[in-house]
Amino acid sequence: MSASVNSAAVRRSLRETFGITRLHEGQQQVIERVLAGDDTLAIMPTGAGKSLCYQLPALHLEGTTVVVSPLISLMKDQADKLAKAGVTALQLNSALSRREQDEAMQRIAGSDAAIVFATPERLTDTDFIDALKKRRIALLVVDEAHCISQWGHDFRPAFLEIAQALKRLGEPPLLALTATAIAEVVQDIREQLGRPRMHVVNTGIYRPNLRFEVAQATREDQKMELLLDALRKASGCGIVYTATVKACEEVHERLRAAGESVTCYHGRLPAAERRANQDRFMNGDTRVMVATNAFGMGIDKSDVRFVIHYQMPGNLESYYQEAGRAGRDGGPADCALLFFRKDKQVQQFFLAKRYPSADDLQAVHAVLTAAAQPLALEAIAQTLNGVTRNRILVTLKLLRDAGIASANRVHAWSLKPGVPVDIERFRELASAYEDKGERDQEALERMVFYAQTGFCRWRVLLEYFDEPMPQGDRCGHCDNCLRPPPERVVEDDAQIAVPPISASPFKTGDEVRVARYGSGRVQQVAGGEVTVLFPDGVARAFVAEYLRTA
Repeated sequence: MSASVNSAAVRRSLRETFGITRLHEGQQQVIERVLAGDDTLAIMPTGAGKSLCYQLPALHLEGTTVVVSPLISLMKDQADKLAKAGVTALQLNSALSRREQDEAMQRIAGSDAAIVFATPERLTDTDFIDALKKRRIALLVVDEAHCISQWGHDFRPAFLEIAQALKRLGEPPLLALTATAIAEVVQDIREQLGRPRMHVVNTGIYRPNLRFEVAQATREDQKMELLLDALRKASGCGIVYTATVKACEEVHERLRAAGESVTCYHGRLPAAERRANQDRFMNGDTRVMVATNAFGMGIDKSDVRFVIHYQMPGNLESYYQEAGRAGRDGGPADCALLFFRKDKQVQQFFLAKRYPSADDLQAVHAVLTAAAQPLALEAIAQTLNGVTRNRILVTLKLLRDAGIASANRVHAWSLKPGVPVDIERFRELASAYEDKGERDQEALERMVFYAQTGFCRWRVLLEYFDEPMPQGDRCGHCDNCLRPPPERVVEDDAQIAVPPISASPFKTGDEVRVARYGSGRVQQVAGGEVTVLFPDGVARAFVAEYLRTA
């Protein structure tokens, strides 16, 4: 039987095991739902204590809590801290030796561990699932749940397999955790996990200690000048994010040559070098970490005083996730974007081949048709030379979910007999990802708008996440609030002047379209703010640049 968050036993665990006397409001809501066995998606900003939302209930639920985490470094950090607190926690990941993995599997099947940490890929391992099935699974936790929906160039298809694992484990209660999720992402998470009615607890993203600013660059070499100037002015330690490995290495080398205390982190470095560089930054031996988005998710370093984006990410979710790694201790922190318009092309390149197409489905189907026996992923990839492993995996999942293909116990794939298919069927299956591609392009345009706008940065971020400003129309501490620009000029193939804040191209009665909400009619115009009445009867206010003529 589950306990209440207000029970003496739970309060005692909170105090004696975790050294905490009082929960935040959002933590209280989430923990209550978890203890009651309700499926929950918790959207809480960085530093809000998401981990406690499963760690505390795990001590009072009957059975084992399985935590799916995308980062080995994060699960190791969490497992080590729990061990010091006297909580039995096991982890299973590729960083362990074969002997250590075998021992972990034996302990998982035979012990009463309160918490088991694993990567999403482990949930596709039949032996691991079989070991878990020998225990009672009280809760399955998906950490960094936005990864299920955000298909970056480093996307991991194993996130799409979690719903299958839930079924094989007997459909235990589910807790999904993330720092950000717009409405479409929430819906996508629900659908991908097979929990359409999962309750959402959203504590909001606003963090008044974060000071946002954008520095405009009109040429590539100017960005380095801006970066060096920003680092000279910055106090404390921080992170410089790049969008590509090439840029990461180049920026690292330039900063090192300039005498900066710097290290770097990206996915192509050897694992030992990545760990060593991370440790140097975490321990304070170097001041600046230059990194791709491979670094930072779940990193527990509270004193990061600045995050600078040398190249813009592909959307505002990613930007906020990465910028939000600053100021976890609640102290003032600076989040800066160096905006060079041509950097948009980098993100457009990543978008171009992100999702499987009808041609991909047809090609994989043809390979399986020609095979005399089930094929492993590697064999399919060798035949389809040049198609990425991730792309093939997602294509195979589409074929499986459509009842066209299946995988055996050792993950070899074959076609189900007698299932008719043609190019129209492949186009139908790929259509959902075409919609995702269109939304991704809209999200990239929103990122560009954020970089160019004269509006309050926090207001633009909050409006994107469909959240209100805590007070008034301005945060009072971003660059646009402190130095409001009457007009911002950006460099493009032609010089484009962004309209002054007071201007609006819309008038009352105009029919307009808003991404995520569809078409509506302008109800009121006040300066650059436009109130739109939608068919559902709800009126919503937007800055004018978000609207399009219907």
